[in-house]
Amino acid sequence: MADRNPQDRPDGIRTFPFPVELSVGGVGMQVGPLGAGRTWHADAPLTRVHRIDFHVVMLFDEGPVDHMIDFAEYEAGAGDLLWIRPGQVHRFSETGEYRGTVLTMQPGFLPRATVEATGLYRYDLPPLLRPDPAGRAALRAGLAHLRREYEDTVTLPPSLHTAVLRHSLTAFLLRLAHLAASSAEAGRRSESTFTRFRDAVERDFAVNRGVSAYADALGYSRRTLVRAVRAATGETPKGFIDKRVVLEAKRLLAHTGLPIGRVGAAVGFPDPANFSKFFQLRTGLTPAGFRAELLLDAPEHGPGEAPAPGARNGTARRREEGPEPPREPGLGFSART
Repeated sequence: MADRNPQDRPDGIRTFPFPVELSVGGVGMQVGPLGAGRTWHADAPLTRVHRIDFHVVMLFDEGPVDHMIDFAEYEAGAGDLLWIRPGQVHRFSETGEYRGTVLTMQPGFLPRATVEATGLYRYDLPPLLRPDPAGRAALRAGLAHLRREYEDTVTLPPSLHTAVLRHSLTAFLLRLAHLAASSAEAGRRSESTFTRFRDAVERDFAVNRGVSAYADALGYSRRTLVRAVRAATGETPKGFIDKRVVLEAKRLLAHTGLPIGRVGAAVGFPDPANFSKFFQLRTGLTPAGFRAELLLDAPEHGPGEAPAPGARNGTARRREEGPEPPREPGLGFSART
């Protein structure tokens, strides 16, 4: 059996696996009610930043709810959806009431052709989706049907039950993918050019920040690349590259203990002074200032773990706020004890 314990990635951010043991019949998906006090794993408090290695789709019945995904805050209201993909850094809100339906899906549960058709790994698409009334009704109906099939373990043998789930899930995801694509920035006619650029940036941002170098490597003129990136994202290629560098630097500053000089080197700045200047120009904070600001709100460290330098004492905070209410176990979540 595979190790289902959370894993620490080289960047120090914990990654939590799909809890197969909690799903009906051990299938690679779960669907059910989303409520307060839920977490993917007993060691992953709702407000602790972490990664998951599976897909999560939340359809909200109430709102607003603030949810952080890759350092961007998204406010979801009633009828909105959030789609979190494997590997994305995210954190639940301390104050929001998470009410609605949640779907979780393990990579590999669907065949490759379906994965491609539904855009499961289109990280360029927005995680927050706001369907119109007709689209919202169709998605609710599809999710309700999927939930009924998921919970029905009596009328079909296990092999057919799994096959029906895959078909029902595919139908829902095709609708969701259509919504995600139509919600993206205008100008997706340049998607092929932008996709190649995006993939190249994801691969090389730590060693290449030059727009002309990317254009030459991809076989486009600089003007063509600028137009494609603007159409897909609304920003310049240089802005897109710098945003990716800043995101990675923020991840490492916030969730690892690496010295600032090593963080800079990891994102392509051998000189710490140049890294500090670059980071401050784009965030308004020095790397040290950004790290110190986040540590003021750091969650309590887990059993046997040392607190992050400068982190507030979570025990003292609980004394001020009083004891936490008991948590109820729910779909795909472990109750915090």
